[in-house]
Amino acid sequence: MSETQTATGPKKQHLIDPEVCIRCNTCEETCPVDAITHDDNNYVVDAEKCNFCLDCISPCPTGSIDNWRVVNAAYSIDDQFGWQELPAQEEIASAEDGGEAVDDEAAKLIAEAHSGSGGKSIAPASASKPTINLYNRGRPVTATVTGNFRLTEAEADNDVRHVILDFGDASFPILEGQSIGIIPPGSDENGKPHVIRLYSVASPRDGEKPKTNNLALTVKREPQGLCSNYVCDLKKGDTVQVTGPFGATFLMPDDPSANIIMICTGTGSAPFRGFTERRRRTMRDAPGRMMIYFGARRPEELPYFGPLQKVPDGLLRKHFAYSRVPGEPKTYVQDRMRATAEEMLVFLKNARTHIYICGLKGMEAGVDEALADICRSAGMDWASLRGDMRAQGRYHVETY
Repeated sequence: MSETQTATGPKKQHLIDPEVCIRCNTCEETCPVDAITHDDNNYVVDAEKCNFCLDCISPCPTGSIDNWRVVNAAYSIDDQFGWQELPAQEEIASAEDGGEAVDDEAAKLIAEAHSGSGGKSIAPASASKPTINLYNRGRPVTATVTGNFRLTEAEADNDVRHVILDFGDASFPILEGQSIGIIPPGSDENGKPHVIRLYSVASPRDGEKPKTNNLALTVKREPQGLCSNYVCDLKKGDTVQVTGPFGATFLMPDDPSANIIMICTGTGSAPFRGFTERRRRTMRDAPGRMMIYFGARRPEELPYFGPLQKVPDGLLRKHFAYSRVPGEPKTYVQDRMRATAEEMLVFLKNARTHIYICGLKGMEAGVDEALADICRSAGMDWASLRGDMRAQGRYHVETY
C-alpha cells in the first residue's frame, strides 16, 4: 500500500480518462502488477492491485492514464467499465458536515490528484467536439474496403499502404487527429480474441472526397505484425470490423488564424494528411500557416511523397529529413528543425501556434531537445513555453 493511501480515510485512486484513451493497450502491457484491464468499452485500473508505481504513465501516448481522484470508497472495475467520462472530484467528508475530518494530508492528496504526475494535453479551444467510443468490440461497425494502394516505391524496404474504408449507411463521425480500432479476425494462442489495433485517420472529416462516408488509414506492413499484415492484404470488397472513434485532444484547431507545426516520421504523417486536406478544402485562404517536418530513411520510403510535392508552399511549408541516403549525412527531423531555427522561432513566438508530434516514441526526446536548443538561442525557456502551450491546448504528442 502506498505511503499516501491509508487503510481508512480518503484515498487517492488512479483512473483512466475514457474520453481521451485510444484503447491502444500500452498501459495494460506495461503494468507490472496486472492492475489494468479492459472490456469491450474501457480500459480501467483495479484499485486493489494498483501500487502507484507509475510505470504506465510515460508509455501512454495521450496522457489519458495520468488521472486521479481522491475518494472515500474506491470506484470498482465495474463502475469504470460503464463510464463515458471521468466523474468529477467528489466532496470528501469533513467534521463540519458530520463526517470524518479532512486533514492536511487529505488536502494534499486532492491537490496531487488534480495536478497528475505530468503535463496533459487538452484539445485546442477552437476544435470541434469529437464523438468517441461510438462502437466497441461488443458492438463494432462493419466497413467495406474500397481501395488499397501502396504509398512507397516497389523497391523500398517498407510497404506502406493507403487503405480506404467505407461505412455505407452507418454513422461514423470522425475528426482530423482521431483514431479508429481494427479488430483482427481470429484468436491468440490462449484462445482469446486478438487485441484491437489502433490506426490514425488519414483523411479529413468529410471523407476522402467531400461528403463521402469513408475514411483512409496509413498502414505500414510489419514483418511479424498480425494486424498490419491483415490490413495491408485487404482487397477491394473485403469487410472489416471497426471500433471507435477514439481520441479527444489530438485535434485540429478550427481557427483559420492558427499556425500548425507538424512533426512526424513514417506513418505518423497520417493525421497531418487529414489536417492539410481539411484546411485545403475549407480554409484555403487562411492567414494561419502550416508547416511539416517529415522524416524517413529515403525519399522512396516516405509516405505520400509524390502528392506532397504537389501541395503548394502557400498552403504547406515542407521540410524533409532522410537518414539513409547513400553518400549523404544522416539527417533527422530534429536536425532539420535546428537548420531552420529562425523560421521555427517566428512560430514559437506566436501565441496562435500549435505543435503536433506524431511517430515512433524514440523521436520525441530528439524533437524536444531541438526545440529547447532553438528557444535557448533566442533567450527563451522551452520548458516553460511547452507547459504554457500544453495548458492552452496548443502542444500535442502522440507517439507509439
